[in-house]
Amino acid sequence: MALMQQLLEFIGNHWFLFLALIVILGLLIHNLIVGSKGTVGPLQATELMNHREAVVIDVRPAADFAKGHIIDAINIPMNGFKNQMATLTKYKGRPIVVNCRSGAQSSVACGQLRKAGFEEVYNLQGGIMAWETASLPLSKKKR
Repeated sequence: MALMQQLLEFIGNHWFLFLALIVILGLLIHNLIVGSKGTVGPLQATELMNHREAVVIDVRPAADFAKGHIIDAINIPMNGFKNQMATLTKYKGRPIVVNCRSGAQSSVACGQLRKAGFEEVYNLQGGIMAWETASLPLSKKKR
């Protein structure tokens, strides 16, 4: 009983800290439940590519793409992505893995693809940086 009284007294005296704790816990839980949906790591992406013929879309600028990209990736830079999405309709039945430098821009592209009716869309978690960290190969060949 005394412990409960101390807790209530702490919350009363430090309501701002308690509120911050609740917000942070809520965001962490949201990230665990929703955030990981539709993301794959580099090794999962290679499995999709090798076993399910996944299409890789690289949304980095053409200059970055030319420096090194995932083998057979299609480069559709983010600045014109929405206008060029129609070119991807032929891949609607296949899994799509979208990547950028770190995984942030590709997340936006994944949302746009899902809104356009693509069902199996994955964001490469950590982007091309995670790909390189996993010691996976990059290509400089144009598709």
